[in-house]
Amino acid sequence: MQLIPLSSYNGTLSSRVYLSLKDAILSLTYQPGQIMRKRDICEQLGTSRSPVSEAVTRLAAEGLVDVIPQAGTFVARFSMDEIREGAFLREALELAAVEHVAKTITDEQIKQLKRNIRVQEALVEDLDVQGFYELDSEMHYMILSFTNYRRLAAMSETSWLQVNRARQLILPNPKRVVDTLTEHKTIIAALEARNPSEARQATKIHLRQLLMNLEAVERDRPDLFDTK
Repeated sequence: MQLIPLSSYNGTLSSRVYLSLKDAILSLTYQPGQIMRKRDICEQLGTSRSPVSEAVTRLAAEGLVDVIPQAGTFVARFSMDEIREGAFLREALELAAVEHVAKTITDEQIKQLKRNIRVQEALVEDLDVQGFYELDSEMHYMILSFTNYRRLAAMSETSWLQVNRARQLILPNPKRVVDTLTEHKTIIAALEARNPSEARQATKIHLRQLLMNLEAVERDRPDLFDTK
């Protein structure tokens, strides 16, 4: 298992260790339920135990790892309760945002979104799932930022954390990637038409597809989910 080198990040040593481990968890390089051995992490990242321990404390506070005394540190399994809560919060924020943006969006902002969609199309053709995932996130971030509410994107990202990790289970599905691209195009078309109700409805359908797919994954892979 390969962690992203610390040189890829900025900030303090403990922050860079935290970001490397967080990326490994969110990308499912570390699988739900897998033990995280500090000694192995230290060797791979070339650091001492102290920044690793600080990073683990931050990850535990975010609910991404479980620290069990006398047993070790384990990647948290998915919780459908947390996923549903995160999806609920994200939907509330994003539906309000897209409705607002449909009334205020500029021609330049539409160009930015359509440029993003063109790159998404190319990535789908190239079967670059990870690249598509990054452009997907960028598109949603742009729409939130177009509200001009500075804290909105950060609030949305925090609420979306567990959902964001779980959606990695779905994106490798080629059909889901193609369907997601189609849903994105529908959202952008509604924004270009300056139609708030259509933009809201298209976004609602898009976000709820994710939750339905995750519920199907829970049925197929119960080993990845917390049954408590």
